[in-house]
Amino acid sequence: MMIVTTEQVAGYDIKEVLGYVKGSTIQTKHIGRDITAGLKGIVGGEIKGYNEMMTEARKLAVHRMVKEAEEKGGNAIIGMRMQTSTVMANAAEIIAYGTAVVIEKR
Repeated sequence: MMIVTTEQVAGYDIKEVLGYVKGSTIQTKHIGRDITAGLKGIVGGEIKGYNEMMTEARKLAVHRMVKEAEEKGGNAIIGMRMQTSTVMANAAEIIAYGTAVVIEKR
């Protein structure tokens, strides 16, 4: 599955637009990560536990978006974007979205 943030794919023609696709997940903080984050707040530095959590969440959201595009018969996603929002205290939603298309090499 080709995924691009642009509206076109160089060297390919869009044969069919299949529509909006998305994938999301909601992640919550873990007490161990909160303790580490609190210590990092005192001494400074990267909070690796949160970074790893968000990296995995982004991967899961993209995976779900790709699955939806494949179910529609797409072989590419154009205009892909990601967004994060807080849904409640200590929980964030990560969403990946774009337009599923069928592309063909020129």
